[in-house]
Amino acid sequence: MFIKIHSLQSYLIIFLLAAGILSGCNIVKKESKTPTLLKAENASQTDLMSEVNRFARVGSMRAKMDLKFEDNSFAQFGSKEVYRAADGEVVVQRPASILLKVQIPVIKTDVAQMTSDGEKFRVAILQDGGSGKYKKFVIGTNNADYSKLQQNLGTTSGGNGGQITQNVNAFANLRPQHFTDAMLVRPTDSANVYTQSTIFQIEEDATQGKKSPLRSVMRGYYLLDEFVKLDNGELRVSRRFWFDRVGGIRLARQQIFDAAGEIESDILYGREGNLTETGEYRNLPLRVQVTRLKEKYTMSLTYQTPEAVSIGKTYPLTAFVLQNTWDLEEIDLDKKLLETSAQTPSQMPVNTNQNSATRFQ
Repeated sequence: MFIKIHSLQSYLIIFLLAAGILSGCNIVKKESKTPTLLKAENASQTDLMSEVNRFARVGSMRAKMDLKFEDNSFAQFGSKEVYRAADGEVVVQRPASILLKVQIPVIKTDVAQMTSDGEKFRVAILQDGGSGKYKKFVIGTNNADYSKLQQNLGTTSGGNGGQITQNVNAFANLRPQHFTDAMLVRPTDSANVYTQSTIFQIEEDATQGKKSPLRSVMRGYYLLDEFVKLDNGELRVSRRFWFDRVGGIRLARQQIFDAAGEIESDILYGREGNLTETGEYRNLPLRVQVTRLKEKYTMSLTYQTPEAVSIGKTYPLTAFVLQNTWDLEEIDLDKKLLETSAQTPSQMPVNTNQNSATRFQ
């Protein structure tokens, strides 16, 4: 009898344990939402390098574009200032030449013109809302650091004057050379070292409904890192290319690094389409977004009429050296930097306007 009772107790314990385990399994299998893993295509490092070089086939370009500027001065506080769009005309030519004209929409008034020949940049501020105080012709060196010369640019309001001043605030701190590598992707170089890796990111697609399974997705990317060989034998990262692997292989992002390994330019490439009417330049981005972390701004450039873009023409070098035909007051930033560096801290000018987020160099 004792043996039988003991057996019954054993069966009861086993039954309770099994019930507990099954109950636990129900908790584990409870349904919950998770990002949808999108199917990723495969590619070799050779394929990725070939795609970079396909972009690099564009040797020169002329296009009308919509420009949109964002001031990220207060990004650390979770806010930014978005300015209204402006019309732009861009002419770029290898290796690093660019002409950029900025206009107020509708009234088609030039706010600014700027050029870079790869070494020097020139910026003409042509409109400032009527006061004339900020109409300048600025000359500087591409690789120089002019942060010591930053000043606040005042604002006005009302009518077209306010509209013009707002765009001056937005575009006065731009430098034309920031956009050459974005629009004219440099080809790969056999002297450099390249590595391939993968990464998956959780992203949200705002175009999908809130309850759509494709609202939150996990997207796969290939990373192609470019390293430059230094004289001491070390390697320094110079560029990183992101390739979207969903539905094919698409160059989606380019990051350019400075000598310290910090991101200098973060460039996003939008949906692809065809440029020109020739059919020769297919599957190229119709929108380019450039973020300059040090200068604290983001600029989006969208082709107004992709089929009207001109590619492959040769422009004279003089087209990328802006002349002061408006007799504007000229400011040589290199000269001013030397003067500022020679001053003692007590002699440095004091900036009394701390409320403006916009800087003018």
